[in-house]
Amino acid sequence: MNYLEHEWGHEIAVAFLAKIDKRTSLLKQQPFVGIASSKVKNVRGILITKHNKLYYKVSNSKVIVFNMYDTRINPKRNPYK
Repeated sequence: MNYLEHEWGHEIAVAFLAKIDKRTSLLKQQPFVGIASSKVKNVRGILITKHNKLYYKVSNSKVIVFNMYDTRINPKRNPYK
C-alpha cells in the first residue's frame, strides 16, 4: 500500500486495491472465469483495470497468482499472452 500511495495518492491506491479485492473474490467463486493464456499452459488472465491484468493458475482448488501485468506495455514482452 505504501508504494501505491506514494506513486498514485491515497484515494487512487485504495480504489485500486478494492478492484483487486473484487476480482479475487470473483475468482474464489468462479476460478475459470479468466481467459486462458496462449503461451503458458493452465495460466489464465483477468482484467483488474483496463491497464492491469492479473495472471493466475487454478491448482487443487486453489488460485495461485503469478503476476500482474501492465497492458500498455508491448504485448510481445508479456510472457503470458
